[in-house]
Amino acid sequence: MIHQNFHPVTNSTNVIIQPMKGYIPFTPEGLEKIKEEKAILLAKRPEAVQNLRTAREMGDLSENAAYKVARAKLSSIDSRLRHLDFLINCARVSVVSNTGFVGIGSRVKLFDGKKQLDYKIVGSYESDPKARKISHLSPIGKAIMGKRTGDTATVTSPGGLTSYSIISIT
Repeated sequence: MIHQNFHPVTNSTNVIIQPMKGYIPFTPEGLEKIKEEKAILLAKRPEAVQNLRTAREMGDLSENAAYKVARAKLSSIDSRLRHLDFLINCARVSVVSNTGFVGIGSRVKLFDGKKQLDYKIVGSYESDPKARKISHLSPIGKAIMGKRTGDTATVTSPGGLTSYSIISIT
């Protein structure tokens, strides 16, 4: 039941799998997307630096709109690069083996009594509900982490309590 870079934490009713402190869980695909974004920004940065130099040479910086725009663009790129570096440095790739338990990277089919739902459990930075990727920290994600096929998880939402039966885990 222990996934790579994770340790189990038990409460009174079930086992929840939580990330080790200081680490940010990612699926292999999620970490690769972060690295691709960083490469794209690194490729754009020299042009942003050159635009700033060109705008600086135009004269009075206090009334130079091109300078302000170029500086803001470079600042935005640098800020995002720092954030991506933080994510990459703190990232721990979660490799889920077929243990039969829900973990980060698992694809889970749920039934709420009315319809079947299909989700992939991912780290919080990869979450994209439209793409059916939900965070392990979301209400449904928290409720099903560490569960097995056939288990039921109850989630409290603004609409009330909803029970989800786990149909399959892959």
